[in-house]
Amino acid sequence: MSLRWRLYAYLIGAHLLFLAITVVLFREQPLLMLGLEVLVLLSLALGVWLLRRALEPLGYTRHFHDLLQDQHYAARLQLSSDKELNELVQLFNTMLGRLYQERLQIGEQQGFLDRLLEATPSAVIVFDFDGRISLLNASAHALRGLGDVKGKTLAACALEVDEAGVGLLAQLDALPLGDSQLLTDADGRRYRGQRGQFYDRGFSRHFLLVEELTEELESSEKATYEKLIRVLAHEVNNTVAATGSVLDSLLYYRSQLAERDSEDFSTAILAVQRRNASLGEFIERFTRVVKMPAPELRPAAVRDIMDDILYLYREQCRSRGITIAWQRCDEVPAIAMDRHLMEQALLNVVKNAMEAVEAGAGDGNSNHRRIDFVLAQDAGRVRLSVIDSGNLLGDVPARQLFTPFFTTKKGGQGIGLLFVREVLNRHGYAYRLAATNDGATSFDIWLTA
Repeated sequence: MSLRWRLYAYLIGAHLLFLAITVVLFREQPLLMLGLEVLVLLSLALGVWLLRRALEPLGYTRHFHDLLQDQHYAARLQLSSDKELNELVQLFNTMLGRLYQERLQIGEQQGFLDRLLEATPSAVIVFDFDGRISLLNASAHALRGLGDVKGKTLAACALEVDEAGVGLLAQLDALPLGDSQLLTDADGRRYRGQRGQFYDRGFSRHFLLVEELTEELESSEKATYEKLIRVLAHEVNNTVAATGSVLDSLLYYRSQLAERDSEDFSTAILAVQRRNASLGEFIERFTRVVKMPAPELRPAAVRDIMDDILYLYREQCRSRGITIAWQRCDEVPAIAMDRHLMEQALLNVVKNAMEAVEAGAGDGNSNHRRIDFVLAQDAGRVRLSVIDSGNLLGDVPARQLFTPFFTTKKGGQGIGLLFVREVLNRHGYAYRLAATNDGATSFDIWLTA
């Protein structure tokens, strides 16, 4: 029984007792009894009226509670005729108004945050209190290994993706709080990762910001490389041209020397000229990347290009004990490309593979000294792979590949892969150079989107 009905029961019970007492006076003083009964009834009516007025705030409190439960913060309680009760009603209405404004503000901020997360190019990964992923924006979904991973930890995600995606997830999982680091995945793509925290209901939660810097860093490297090479080429070419002219002039004085000295003089001059020519060719190899023309796209058969390269290097590989052959060759349609530039890039790739096999730990067995070509069409994409049995990339960080002047070859200049990268980027082809599980090295090029 509620408090209201208990009070009513008490009021009615007490007045019934008074009515019973007045009945005793019926025989002795009937007029007094009638007067007392009227007073008791009036007291009962007054008690009921006062009780209703006293309990009226409870009704407003219950209504206010229902509005809070249903989150109807825009509703308002009606004013009463009682001025004292109106103070309570106005207090409730003020609280509802403030709750409504706060809810509206939070909703607007949440909407802005949602739009900001979807529009930002940085990947945002938010974790719950137990370190499981609770929120991913669109950029985070694009990262390898982060598809439908809500409710999982980064360590669990790393177990479900391929080897190429494990490295990045492992690096993200190991990021210390408040630190920003440069990360690299197996494809050589570079990212800046940062771990932060915020407080939710008094407890801290972590989040990750991942920004891809591959294009930005490559553009910066290219601009620096071009500036450096232009300065070097200008100085070297001026020096080579001047010294070449002087050397040609000196040869005219050969006839004025004694026969015994003439031969030594000519030999020395010719040696310096050859060195000058070599120096010019050396600089020309660097300037090829800077002076590369825009690709002229025409349909070309990828198999024909690789067959020409196969025939070109077959004898060289045979003389070095290296087997070069097709491992797989699917029928693929002609692909729009600049055949001349792609041939130069693929020649560099195969030449690097041949030198890697020769410099690797092969034992002379042709089964262990191989270069294989793969032309495969998988899920609508055409993949061209050059796989060599050398293992020169086993301990090389992926971020160092395709950077200016980096090489794994003794005496190398570090411009071959830079030239290849420039050709592939201008064609818009995705590529990857990485060690395989069996100790080989694979250069993969995706010739279609």
